[in-house]
Amino acid sequence: MVPMNEESQTSIALQPAQWGDTVLKTFPNTTCLSNKVHNMVCRLGFEIQCSYDIERLLSQDNEVCWISLTDHLSYKPSGQLDFAECVRQLGPVCEAVHLYLTSLSSEVFDVQFQGFFQWTDNAELFLNTLAVLKSLDGAKISLSLMKITSCLEHSLGDVFLMLGKECPFLLRDLLASLELANIFSQSVMDVLRVFIGSPESLNLRNILWHGFASSSEIPPKYCSMLLLLTAGLGQILKTYLCRTNSLLVHRPYFAFYSQKDVFVFPDITNEMLSVAEKLVKKSKFVLKHMVPLWIEALTAFRQDRYADSAVLLLPQLETGLRLIFITVNKCPERILTAESAILYTTFDEILAKRLNAHSENLVPKILGEAAMEFLWDFLNHPEGPRVRDHLSHGEIQLSEFPKQIANQLLGFSIALLYKHTDKEDNPIKEISLLYPLIDAVEHYRSRFHPISLLQKQVLECSESLQKLPLLPSPTLDQPQHNEVLDDIAEAGELFNQEIIHILSLLPLQEECCFDDVDSWLITEKWFSTMKELCNTHIRTLYCNRSVLEAVGVLRKVSAQCHLVSKNVISALELRYEQWLNKTLRSRQRQNYIRMLSFIKILTPVLRLIVTLVSMDMSDIHAISEKTSLVYQEYLKYIKSLLQYTENMATCTSIEKNLWDKAIELTRKILLKIRLFHEKQNSSQVMKDTDQDNL
Repeated sequence: MVPMNEESQTSIALQPAQWGDTVLKTFPNTTCLSNKVHNMVCRLGFEIQCSYDIERLLSQDNEVCWISLTDHLSYKPSGQLDFAECVRQLGPVCEAVHLYLTSLSSEVFDVQFQGFFQWTDNAELFLNTLAVLKSLDGAKISLSLMKITSCLEHSLGDVFLMLGKECPFLLRDLLASLELANIFSQSVMDVLRVFIGSPESLNLRNILWHGFASSSEIPPKYCSMLLLLTAGLGQILKTYLCRTNSLLVHRPYFAFYSQKDVFVFPDITNEMLSVAEKLVKKSKFVLKHMVPLWIEALTAFRQDRYADSAVLLLPQLETGLRLIFITVNKCPERILTAESAILYTTFDEILAKRLNAHSENLVPKILGEAAMEFLWDFLNHPEGPRVRDHLSHGEIQLSEFPKQIANQLLGFSIALLYKHTDKEDNPIKEISLLYPLIDAVEHYRSRFHPISLLQKQVLECSESLQKLPLLPSPTLDQPQHNEVLDDIAEAGELFNQEIIHILSLLPLQEECCFDDVDSWLITEKWFSTMKELCNTHIRTLYCNRSVLEAVGVLRKVSAQCHLVSKNVISALELRYEQWLNKTLRSRQRQNYIRMLSFIKILTPVLRLIVTLVSMDMSDIHAISEKTSLVYQEYLKYIKSLLQYTENMATCTSIEKNLWDKAIELTRKILLKIRLFHEKQNSSQVMKDTDQDNL
């Protein structure tokens, strides 16, 4: 992160133009649920006012009588579920379940139901929900409902894989699968679909996780009902496992293996949290009926409940960004849940380049490139943390959720709160505490876009190649060794001439010009150039397919070069130790001598290829301007580099030692590189001549 001085802090406080103009106005609506969805969630389940005997649903052994539930299902003539009527009919049942569960002490509840939650691999989460239900705190109940629906989805996916091969990504597809119907029965799955998994149902998971429902709009009795349904599913599954002599295997949880790559925000202090609590109540980024959820998110972070904080923040971040989306794109109706799944406005639409084929999405212009890169990194890029996806699908062990991930999410959210707060309402002394967070957003660069990952790979490969000339080697002064090295020396001379010619064809800076390979390619100057190229900011938002395809190939080339370098380092270190210990046989000694000589001529070749990758990387967007024919020629060329590096990875493995083959492969690839760049230069000269003539 770039440090801020006092002058730059004042600049950000007074001139938020880098973020685009503040456009939000106070949002008058008190709900983000459309009329149909609001009626489904908040009214239908209360229309039938009658008591329901819990003993009709639960046996003395606390086993769920599913027939009592399935009898309340209603179907249309087409055979499809009539979700509205199902919610009406099940309303009194949910009320009875809620009253019964909340009447139990925690000890009794644990004894009666603990065993039925074990199949979820997260029984503690479900057992702790009872205390939340008794608290009557809407924000905490909404949080619990979000966590148990995501955990339930992941657990059902584990069950699906007992019969199926690839678990559906969407919950609605999972619940509609034949695999789950074969284990639990279709009618049982239909009961579950009334509550989650269909946009025509209560759809509790989606309206909460996408930030449409406020904490006051979700009846607690539906949370109680999902608790009981989860226990009932556990009972059915236990019977199935005994009958089929099967074993339920839980998939491993997702681990944030690259956390350090997203550590851009400083640790959030209690003082920052206090300022953020004030901003929540003032910021136009926050819908007024969502304030309790924001406050609970800040409280959770203060109490070291980092998973809870992230679970609450993600939907509210989506809601605030949706508010920006509908404001700048002038589509106020899209703040609401839609009447069909296709039209829901979620992160995918909010962060997209276009609204449709005819209109540009203006959100990126308002947020700015840096903020957009953070959102894409944090939420979308396949090799990034993708926190919302992993959390909402139950793929993260909540008890092990990292503080730093929550810290990054909260830091970004607080910066957005500040950005959309009237500056005259904020005392400068208090707001100055937030300057490091705001600065982190302003200077953010993508870490997980393929281009950014390519830059990282090239730098790591360059660092590895820097080690090759520094590795120890024995002194070879015996005359008999010279005969072994003659052919390699001859090849090395030819390679050097070829490399010098190729480099003369590249648009390198003047200080990189030289008369021999040693004058630049194997010096510190080369590494400095690579670092400079890898640290240069390259635009990553909305790259077209050809750019991403080329970057994908260049990443593979870089990875294979790095593998070759690691192979060579491992082989040299091992053979040198064996040489000192005099444990090499005669043939192994000869092979080692050839390897040492070949490495001297291989190192400049590998550095040349890394240089070519780096230069293509720095000018990657020029690919968009190439004709289809020229692009295909370029793609064929870099794929030949890939094939060479893959072959070299095989030749240089310690099991192979195919140095003669490596020399021949290197001769061929240098010829291809030279011919390609000669043709490129010739085409450029012709193009420049034509322009001059015009």
